[in-house]
Amino acid sequence: MKKFMNSTETMLRESLAGFALCHRDIVALDGDFRFVSRRQAKHGKVALISGGGSGHEPLHAGFVGHGMLDAACPGQIFTSPTPDQMVAAAEAVATGAGILFIVKNYAGDVMNFTLAAEMCSTHADSLVIDDDVAVERSGQGGRRGVAGTMIVEKLVGAAAEAGAGIGALKRLGVSVNGATRSMGVALTSCTAPAVGKPTFDIAGNEMEVGVGIHGEPGRRRVAMMRADEIAEELVHAIVQDLEPPSGCEVLLMVNGLGATPSLELHLMYNAASRQLAKRGLKASRSIVGNYVTSLDMAGCSITVTVLNDELTSLWDAPVHTPALRWRM
Repeated sequence: MKKFMNSTETMLRESLAGFALCHRDIVALDGDFRFVSRRQAKHGKVALISGGGSGHEPLHAGFVGHGMLDAACPGQIFTSPTPDQMVAAAEAVATGAGILFIVKNYAGDVMNFTLAAEMCSTHADSLVIDDDVAVERSGQGGRRGVAGTMIVEKLVGAAAEAGAGIGALKRLGVSVNGATRSMGVALTSCTAPAVGKPTFDIAGNEMEVGVGIHGEPGRRRVAMMRADEIAEELVHAIVQDLEPPSGCEVLLMVNGLGATPSLELHLMYNAASRQLAKRGLKASRSIVGNYVTSLDMAGCSITVTVLNDELTSLWDAPVHTPALRWRM
């Protein structure tokens, strides 16, 4: 294993320190390394807080700032942050309008964020994201929250920035989650530094279809396919589950899992957009890049969100975070 690190014990703290120093105009790091918060708070708005195990960067700390999150709590690699971290973040960024926790659907995250909401002195609620179609909804624990989490954070973040109340934000988040589906494919495993070896074994001519962002098994292990064939399988699974009306506009996201270059991600975007067009769907909004990763895993995920005028406007709204920023 080759990693840029001094030790596995100090890796996360040193990375957070570097992240906060690099983006000190946007974020601040808690002195006890419990959370990253927005440097310029907006008083009177509902505070949005997310978090989860590290190793998925830039999710979640990279999305703290104007138009998205007010704070993010990083756990150890692939390990949920603690309720105490979440409560400390809530106390630091709350302005009296309430707290909305945005939570990926993993048992540890859901349990700890639920406890944190109960422990908060101000009104707090939770929004659970479960966009991964590789997992059946009726399965143990339900579907996983993956790259669609970023879409929810952006759209709900824009509405919060505009002054929406906590009830409206929760309803919006539920709606966006319901309009969003994702599915990924891995070409290699990832290697957690503390483990020092790949999470799973995969042959050089194989790929894992439907892999999870922690290296969880997918739907099936198959021989490597052409890019067009991969895009067809992922888009088919997404559209079959989502059932969008023909002719509607969608947001298409091709997300890298950590070790896939931009050259290949844009090739996959081209393939996925052609698959959508075959099904009468128009990708009127797009995003490509490494946003919800799995350490050094080679692979990508495709996410589709059905848009309407409100969601398109929220997507276009200004955002300024370390990892996502634009002005309209």
